[in-house]
Amino acid sequence: MPHWLTLMLESLPSLLWAGLIFTIPLTLLSFMFGLAVGLSAALIRLFLPGPLAAIVRFYVWIIRGTPLLVQLFLIFYGLPSVGIILDAFTAALIGFTLNIGAYTSEILRAVISSVPKGQWEAAYSIGMNWRQAMQRTILPQAARVAVPPLSNTFISLVKDTSLAAAITVPELFQAAQRIVATSYEPLILYIEAALIYLALSSVLSSLQARIETRLNRYGGFLEARS
Repeated sequence: MPHWLTLMLESLPSLLWAGLIFTIPLTLLSFMFGLAVGLSAALIRLFLPGPLAAIVRFYVWIIRGTPLLVQLFLIFYGLPSVGIILDAFTAALIGFTLNIGAYTSEILRAVISSVPKGQWEAAYSIGMNWRQAMQRTILPQAARVAVPPLSNTFISLVKDTSLAAAITVPELFQAAQRIVATSYEPLILYIEAALIYLALSSVLSSLQARIETRLNRYGGFLEARS
C-alpha cells in the first residue's frame, strides 16, 4: 500500500472525530444562534426605525466590513486585555454567531420585504394582529424564498469553521495540523482535510437541492389552488 494512502487511512479517524465533536456542533450552534440574531436584526430594521435600528445597521456594517478571522482574533485574543477571558470554543461560537447574524439579517430583511403588501392587508382583514400576521402569513412565505441563500450561508459556514483552528479550537483542520506536526506530510494531510470538507459540502448541497425542489412543488401547488 502506498505511503500516502496508509497515512490518510491512519489519520482519517482522528479527523472525522474532530469534525464530529467540534466542527459539526460549532456549525450547527453558530447557524442556529446566528439565524435568531439575524431575524431579530431584520425585524428591528424593518419595523422599529430609530436609535435601535441605527445600532443594528452599525453592527451589520462592522461585521460585513471586516474579515471573519480578525473578528475571531478580537474576541479570543483581544477581549482578555479588558478582563473578558473566553475559552476557544465559546469565542469561536460567539464570533461565528455574530458573523452569521449580520449576513442572515440582510437575507431575511430582503425576503420579508419581498412579500407583497397585499398579504399584510389580507391578514389584517381577517382579524389578525401584527404578530399573528407575521407568524402565520409573512414568515412562511418569506421562508420559502430564503431557503436557497440561507442554505448557501450554512454550507459556507461549514468551511469557514476551519478558521477556528487559528484560535486553537481542535476542530477538523487543526486536527490535520497536529498530525502534520508529527508526520511532516502537509500536502497529504491538507488534501485529506479538503476532501472531507468537500464531502460535507457536497452532501449539504444535494440536500439543499432536494429541499428547494420540494418547496418549489409546494409553492406551485399553492399557486394552482389560488
